[in-house]
Amino acid sequence: MKKVKVVIIGSGPAGYTAAIYAARANLEPVIFEGFFSGPAGGQLMSTTEVENFPGFPEGITGPELMENFRKQALRFNTTIHTDDVERVDLSSRPFKVYGKQASYTAEALIIATGATAKRLDIPGANDGEFWQRGVTACAVCDGAMPIFRDKYLYVIGGGDSAVEEASFLTKFGKKVFIVHRRDELRASKIMQKRAFENPKLDILWDSGITAIEGDSVVRSVTIKNLKTGQETKQDAGGVFFAIGHTPNTAFLGGQVELHDNGYIKVVPGTCKTSIPGVFAAGDVQDFVYRQAITAAGSGCMAALEAEHWLTIQGV
Repeated sequence: MKKVKVVIIGSGPAGYTAAIYAARANLEPVIFEGFFSGPAGGQLMSTTEVENFPGFPEGITGPELMENFRKQALRFNTTIHTDDVERVDLSSRPFKVYGKQASYTAEALIIATGATAKRLDIPGANDGEFWQRGVTACAVCDGAMPIFRDKYLYVIGGGDSAVEEASFLTKFGKKVFIVHRRDELRASKIMQKRAFENPKLDILWDSGITAIEGDSVVRSVTIKNLKTGQETKQDAGGVFFAIGHTPNTAFLGGQVELHDNGYIKVVPGTCKTSIPGVFAAGDVQDFVYRQAITAAGSGCMAALEAEHWLTIQGV
C-alpha cells in the first residue's frame, strides 16, 4: 500500500475544497470521490440551478459548480480516484484506507462523505422522473427558484424540519401544505404553534402522496387519506421531502464516535473527530445547516487542521 500524507474520502464541496487547500499546502492529497456509493460531486450533482453560492450572480448548475471545484483541485496536483472506500482501519497510524480499486496508508484522514436525503418511493419522485424537476429534499436550497414561486407546494414530513421548511416556503409559494401520515405532528410545540398560526400553511392530516405528475416539471399530486382511502388530485408546483438524511458513515465500522442521529461527532468549532488525525467535513458531520457554502467552509477548516496536526507530528 502506498503511503501518503492525507487521504480525503468523499467529494462534493467539502471534499474538493479540502483537496484544494491540502494540495496548496504541499500535502499531495489523494481523494476518493466515489462511484457506486453516489455520484462524484455529491448531492449537487442532482441539483439543477444553484443560486445561493457566492460568486455566481446568475446562478450555476450543480454539476457545473462541482466540475469547477474538481478542476481546481486537479490544478494543484491532487490525485483523484473515482472509486469507493469500502473500509478503513483507524486502530493505528498510519491509517489504512481500502478502496475497491486502490488502497493507501495515510498520516491524516479527512472524511467528507456527506449524507443522503431520505425519499419515499412515490411514482414520479424518483431519478429520471421529477426528482430535481419539482421534487427535492432541501427547501432552503431550492425554494426560491422560479419554478416554485406562486405555486401550491407540498412538504412531506411531520417533524421540526418539515415545519421549518414549510414555513420557509410560504415566502415563495401561493400555499404550502404539510402532508403528514399521522393526526399530530412530531415537531416541537413552538414549531407547531408557528405552523398553526401561518395563514399560508395548511396541514393534511392522516395523508400521504401516492403519485406526482406533470410534464417538464411537477403539475399535480395525488393525496390519499390513509384513514378513509379517498384519493384526490390537486394542483402542485413542487414536492419537498423533509423526512431526514442518512449520513454516509457505514464504511467507518463504528471506529469514530457518532451522535445519536448517526452523524460524526466533532469538537465544537473544529473538524476534529474522536480519533487524532481524523477530521470530518461537510454534511457527514453537519445536520444543522447542510448547505454547499458551509460544506466548503468546513472542507477548508479540515485541511488547515490536518496541515497543523501533521506539522506537530513532524510529518
